[in-house]
Amino acid sequence: MTPAVVVMGSQLPGDLSFGRLSPASLVIAALWVIGLVLLDRAGKGLPWREGGDAPGAQPEPRGHSKGKKEKAATDQGVSTVRAALVFTAAAAATLIAGVVIERSGEEFFARQGLSGVLFGATVLAAATALPEISTGLTSTELGDYQLAVSDIFGGNAFLPVLFLPTAHHTDIYLTALGIVLTTVYIAGLIFRPKRQHLRMGIDSIAVLILYAAGIAGLTTIAG
Repeated sequence: MTPAVVVMGSQLPGDLSFGRLSPASLVIAALWVIGLVLLDRAGKGLPWREGGDAPGAQPEPRGHSKGKKEKAATDQGVSTVRAALVFTAAAAATLIAGVVIERSGEEFFARQGLSGVLFGATVLAAATALPEISTGLTSTELGDYQLAVSDIFGGNAFLPVLFLPTAHHTDIYLTALGIVLTTVYIAGLIFRPKRQHLRMGIDSIAVLILYAAGIAGLTTIAG
């Protein structure tokens, strides 16, 4: 996580400081302390079962929902050709809607005097995440939590590949922010915090705070 914070800090204005310290320096120091605490806790034992199964994991094997959905579709007489056509149509609609949202949203924000980068990192990001939210909720209802997690984080891991060859400083900043947020959730998956606040784990709360701080930092370079 620290290298990602270094990358984010390198994109911020040089005159941005708090008490003669850059924001990245403060965050790195805080992460170092948090890392020491987590290492101490890991040394006392992690809440994982023998064999590598996480506590509170799904009771059925990974991917079981796929088999159930295939069986349900077969029972309803849905052919492979029909399923392929529906998938293709939905994918095309998603592509067209994504382009329309990007174009119209950027124009709207530009007329309001706001940065297109901020629009992309907030409103557009939320809109384009709707397919992942839909499949995640469906997977959760079916009890296939691993499918939901892999769908979300798999997409996040792939998307930077599409623009990194021609990335601007704001793109690099947002990629680093994504690394930081993903790392927080990885730590949550390892340590499995039980305490919740507002029905959220401490890792989710940390992600919200870091995301808000990251967007605040983005406003200083996206003018």
